[in-house]
Amino acid sequence: MAADAVIALADRIDAMLPQTQCRRCGFDGCRPYADALARGESSLNRCPPGGERLIERLATLLDRQVLPLDPDCGVEAAPLVAWIDEPACIGCARCLDDCPTDAIVGARKRMHTVITEDCTGCGLCVPLCPVDCIRMIPAPGLPAAPLDPSAIAARAPRFRRLYDARRARLARDHEAWQATLRAGLAADDPQAR
Repeated sequence: MAADAVIALADRIDAMLPQTQCRRCGFDGCRPYADALARGESSLNRCPPGGERLIERLATLLDRQVLPLDPDCGVEAAPLVAWIDEPACIGCARCLDDCPTDAIVGARKRMHTVITEDCTGCGLCVPLCPVDCIRMIPAPGLPAAPLDPSAIAARAPRFRRLYDARRARLARDHEAWQATLRAGLAADDPQAR
C-alpha cells in the first residue's frame, strides 16, 4: 500500500478510536495504534475502551477477521473517571505528568483535583500515586455499561482536542527549556563575549 493510502487509512482508523490515550493497546496512544493497524503491524482487538463493537467495525474496514478482545489489554467496561481523595493528596504532582488531557489540576505540594469532563478514564494516574489517593469511579452522567459507538464518537473529538492541546503545550515548554539552556551555554562561553 502506498504511503498516502496508509496515512489515509490510519486517519479513518484513528477517527473510530475512543481517544482515551490509555495505552492499554501497547502503543503510546490512539494514533500510534491506528498507524500500526493501517500498516498491518498490530491486531485489531487491542482497545478495551472501544470494545467488541470497535473490533467489529475495524474488522469490516480492514477486511480482517473479528477477534475477541485481547485479555492482555484489559476488559471492556463502563466508562470511568479518576477521583482524587483530596485530603489524602500530598501534592507530589506525579499524576500530572501522565494525564493525556491535563484533566488533573494542581501544583506541587498543593492538593490536586480532577476535571471529570476532561478525564478519559485512562487510569494512567492511578499507579503513579505514592499514597493511593486516586481511584477510578463510574463516570458521572454516563451509563454503567460499555458505551455504544455513537457515544464513543461523541466524546472522542473533545478528548482528541485536549490531547493535542497538551502535546502542543509540552512542545512549547520543551522548546522554552531548550532556549533557556542555549542562552545559558552562550553566556558561559568566553568566545561568545
